[in-house]
Amino acid sequence: MLATAVAAFRSLLAYVGMLLYIAIAAPPAIVFGLLLRWKRGMYLLGHGGVWLALTLSGIRYRVSGLERVPPRSVVFCSNHESNVDPPILFEALHPQLHILYKAELHNVPLMGIVFDVGGFVAVDRSDREKAMASIADGARSLEAGNSFLIFPEGTRSRTGELLPFKKGGFIMAIQAQVPVVPVAVRGGRDAMRKGSHIVRPVHVSVRVGAPISTVGMTLDDRDLLIERVRAAVQKLLDEGTVWT
Repeated sequence: MLATAVAAFRSLLAYVGMLLYIAIAAPPAIVFGLLLRWKRGMYLLGHGGVWLALTLSGIRYRVSGLERVPPRSVVFCSNHESNVDPPILFEALHPQLHILYKAELHNVPLMGIVFDVGGFVAVDRSDREKAMASIADGARSLEAGNSFLIFPEGTRSRTGELLPFKKGGFIMAIQAQVPVVPVAVRGGRDAMRKGSHIVRPVHVSVRVGAPISTVGMTLDDRDLLIERVRAAVQKLLDEGTVWT
């Protein structure tokens, strides 16, 4: 009971703190991005908000394998088992990480504007033509030197087992001829239990694998690429341990 009460109090602090932070930071972030074209400043504010949310919630993480990531644009490909995965990976993997995300999130107040300014790419899976146009936009962004994070399962895994991978992010990587970096994240599932808004403190492990090249691949090779990356993510999950 005491642990639940403490978690509830910390959650309340996190929610209130984030609402205040968004109200204060979102306008200058948009100004930095739209008017001043100072993307780095906008990302600094974003990382500040993520750090605040994780700290107030008591969520900690550690990452291993980042030394494997080449000094160029890549597509990070991660499994997805909890709501805390995106902010942790945004904070852990790259200082200016772009994200390929579900289009419905674009309708959240302020979030859509900030995502647009940050160069994130929304994919509407209900409309193939729009989805392919978004993937082409992502490929051009990769070619310009930006790195992306994808969650190819498309939704959170309720059991922790890998779901089938969707093809969009891999098509994007092949079009840009950039490597795909497998990522395994574990430990976040207990942060938010089903039907509860309480965020419990957890320790999350992030393991980064060796990059998988797409050089010379064509769209006909996308299923082969998916197979290789999915096997690499599964291996990272199998070999890793939850941080305790």
